[in-house]
Amino acid sequence: MTISEMFSNFLSNLSIKNSETISLRYGEITSVLNKTFRDTESKESNTLRVGSFGRNTGINGISDLDMLYIMPKTKWDEYNTNNGQQKILQEVKDAIKSRYPTTDIKVDRLVVTVTYKDFHIEVQPVFEQDDGSFKYPDTKNGGSWKITKPKEEMLEISEMDARKNFNLKPLAKMTRAWKNKHGIGIGGLVIDTLCYNFLSQTNEYDSKSFHYYDEFARDFFKYLSELPNQERYNAPGSNQHVKVKKNFQKQAKNAYNLCLKAIDSENNENVNEKWKKIFGRAFPESEKSISENLYKSESKWRNTEEFIEDKFPVDIRFNLEIDCDVQQDGFRVKSLREMIEERLPLLANKQLTFKIIKHNIPEPFTIYWKVLNQGSEAERRDNIRGEIVQDTGSFTKYEPTKFKGDHIVECYAVKSGIVVAKDRIDVPISNNG
Repeated sequence: MTISEMFSNFLSNLSIKNSETISLRYGEITSVLNKTFRDTESKESNTLRVGSFGRNTGINGISDLDMLYIMPKTKWDEYNTNNGQQKILQEVKDAIKSRYPTTDIKVDRLVVTVTYKDFHIEVQPVFEQDDGSFKYPDTKNGGSWKITKPKEEMLEISEMDARKNFNLKPLAKMTRAWKNKHGIGIGGLVIDTLCYNFLSQTNEYDSKSFHYYDEFARDFFKYLSELPNQERYNAPGSNQHVKVKKNFQKQAKNAYNLCLKAIDSENNENVNEKWKKIFGRAFPESEKSISENLYKSESKWRNTEEFIEDKFPVDIRFNLEIDCDVQQDGFRVKSLREMIEERLPLLANKQLTFKIIKHNIPEPFTIYWKVLNQGSEAERRDNIRGEIVQDTGSFTKYEPTKFKGDHIVECYAVKSGIVVAKDRIDVPISNNG
């Protein structure tokens, strides 16, 4: 499989599989709001699809969708009053709820959130201004009107995409796959801005396509890893501030190093697996991996590993960090991450307590764990495990160390049926003690 084929198939795998359903829901909401505020039932008029879906930079599993509903200008005086911001959001909610009474609909600070099975749409009622910007309601501190300029952002990103041989939007999609794989809670507009800024400062890929996407990814992650930490960026087109919720430089440096290894392995059978370490399961498998999977299905040990992507859509929006306390009778409890950093061996016959030490996920959410044993000893014992199990409510997972191998523990936070945060810790057991 050539580089072009690998990355072309990768981008194809990232395409949004339920886009027709999403478009249907957009149309239904638009129709009910048009009926309420304009006495028409158009599914397309007076609405704007914004966010990554509107910018065409979203990928499969997208769950956080945004739309603007453009209110009639004649309604401005009605809502530009004391507590008018809360009133307009409540009336939008009531309109949608009257048509879809069993759907989960609620008013948040800035939007009305309509929650479906695999995604939710945040509906923002706005008033269009003469310059093409929009005023939207903010209910904080008694209420105010703020300005947003999504048209300018969408136009500038599309124009830059065209100027750069249509490489901007694919890069933004690949970056989303990377952040979902590694649990990096950075927002979609931050991602698009970073990709835009990268291509703005280089002409290297102005005429190149899939054949050079290995170097494209390498150079992008190197660029990210060298950026200084900062709290916000200016969005393309609108120049409005977009906040950085999570620093990404360390993970980008790791991705850069993995790119170097993948490029060095270009002619090897395992090159696809090296790219999958960066981008996840959406990156296509090699023929060798397909054969190995067939071997696993026919082997004497049971391949019991499960994958979170097969159970829930993955759209990382929040941050989650886990650690592990290592305990043995007569010894001080020590953090597994500290042991790894200090290059201390982890031996068998220890007691491990995996726990969530930090997160910014709003309640409610559910935690799931995955413990995967790797290596020949796990296969010999027919004990690779890898099942995904729900947390009992303690946000902890207790495990003993039993035998040698580079084992893995992953933690997932699921909110409204979507994996919104995840973390992983490697458990390198040195020997049988």
